Amino acid sequence: MDRLTDMKMRLNLVVALALSLSMFGAGAFWSRHLQSAGEPQAAAEGPKEREVLRFAPSAPQLAMLQIREAPLMPVPLAEPLNARIAYDESHTARVSSPVAGRIVELRRQLGDRVAAGDVLAVVDSPDLGSAQADSAKARAEERRRELALGRARELYDGEVLPRKDLESAEADYAQARAESARAALRLANLNPRNARLDGERLLLVSPVAGVVAERKANPGMEVRPDLADPLFVVTDLDWLQAAIDVPEAVLPVLATRQPVAVEVDAYPGRRFRGRIERVAPVVDPLVRRIQARASIENGEGRLRPEMYARVTLLPSEDRNAVRVPNGALVTQGLQHFVFVERGPGVLARRRVELAQQDREYSYVREGLAQNERVVTSGALLLQSELAAGQ
Repeated sequence: MDRLTDMKMRLNLVVALALSLSMFGAGAFWSRHLQSAGEPQAAAEGPKEREVLRFAPSAPQLAMLQIREAPLMPVPLAEPLNARIAYDESHTARVSSPVAGRIVELRRQLGDRVAAGDVLAVVDSPDLGSAQADSAKARAEERRRELALGRARELYDGEVLPRKDLESAEADYAQARAESARAALRLANLNPRNARLDGERLLLVSPVAGVVAERKANPGMEVRPDLADPLFVVTDLDWLQAAIDVPEAVLPVLATRQPVAVEVDAYPGRRFRGRIERVAPVVDPLVRRIQARASIENGEGRLRPEMYARVTLLPSEDRNAVRVPNGALVTQGLQHFVFVERGPGVLARRRVELAQQDREYSYVREGLAQNERVVTSGALLLQSELAAGQ
């Protein structure tokens, strides 16, 4: 009995020893794993520095950061201004029917490219046919009266016709000329652009080369000169304008021929160059803004009319600084800092001096070089990590 009890005690001791060793090995494993993930200084090799954080390549902290190159950009003169992309009226034509009638044929559709003089639609107009007939009749009557006047002059010179008949022939010819001119003016009024005619059918043509940007014409549609909207809008999309709402406070730094940078949501980080062309002489009393127009080159065709845009006024002279998003800054009192990537997993905090700051970006005057890699998102997390390690 004593021997059996002694064997049980020895067995329990072996089991307890095995469990202790197993738990000690697992605890050491998880301790090493958590230390490698949470302690940046112990994971990467290299000497410890006061303003530097070092992370292992697989550290989870790096996955929470965004690191990008800081470009050199012109320092703006004011906050970005709200604007919209609009047609350049110098390269745009709005085509309407000058006569009342009905559209019998459409030659171009929305988005089609056209050359100057291409037919867009054909309009059948009885009024135009009547005006053409009246003009032809007046010209024929003028010719008849002209011939009659010539005969009367010959007879009068031969002393066969009395003078009163010659004067009557001259008056009839003057009346016929006036009627012919009236009919021609009426026909010109119905066709002010001197469009091509096919009988009583008017060929609506494009006066400029470009793209059919808008089309309100439909087959069989009745048209007249006083329609609210044009039947076609043809524009050259290589040239657009930005319609800018300028606050009164920005007016002192705004001038014609001033360079601007245009940004749209469709192409983040892409800037389109432009130049101020016109500034309105009055303030809009409803919105308290001044309308300005800037021309934009759109050779790549990326911009579209009616896009919302942000316009930045640029200085005429070269005044550049390194630009970083406001989220890259860490502020302590009156001082500003950014985190710069010195190598894989090595991030250093650096003090910078700002030249200007707006709603989205800060322009660094000192402390940062062009195209250095800066932490643009997650800088506050790195600041907390740095404070915890000090």
